[in-house]
Amino acid sequence: MKIKSMQVGELATNCYFLIDETTNTAAIIDPGDQADDILEAVRVEGVKVEYILLTHGHYDHIGAVAPLHQALPDSKVYLHKADSKGTGFHVVPLADQISDLLYYDEGDEIPLGALTLRVIHTPGHTPGGVTLQVEDVLFTGDTLFAGSMGRSDFPGGNTQQLFASLKRLALLEGDYQVLPGHDRTTTMGRERTSNVFVLEALK
Repeated sequence: MKIKSMQVGELATNCYFLIDETTNTAAIIDPGDQADDILEAVRVEGVKVEYILLTHGHYDHIGAVAPLHQALPDSKVYLHKADSKGTGFHVVPLADQISDLLYYDEGDEIPLGALTLRVIHTPGHTPGGVTLQVEDVLFTGDTLFAGSMGRSDFPGGNTQQLFASLKRLALLEGDYQVLPGHDRTTTMGRERTSNVFVLEALK
């Protein structure tokens, strides 16, 4: 398993490339902007993009989906259905842009070569927020950040749900690398002991 990241767009969204090195296939996670730069990274890596996977529907995480899907028509685009029609200004109605948009939900598994991504529904930042778990890695989108959590004051946000999602992640057995939608990476072990929002959620 190989993971590469690049920051895209005005909000410096973390766009991730999850690569299965045994099959040279990849998933692009949260391509928020700069489609041309993302396509160049795909060319440099020499991978076949099987999926475009979205942790939630905010514009800064899905802004490059349409041009990427046009350039990579065999890629499958996944989003939680609760975010597909939009929930106010920040959540883009992606279902209106991608005719073959697919939906995943709690417990679904996405195969990528020898890897398996598991979907954990983590609402609160948006109704359709998900965390994607593969091996010892969590792609948390805007649910959990290093030392912080996502906002819940946008349309569709819910603070109670967000704390429940933080608690759920914190109670996962073992340690995980946390790759969030913005800012730096962290570990679940570190967040369990030092993140005030996680500590509050665990009370």
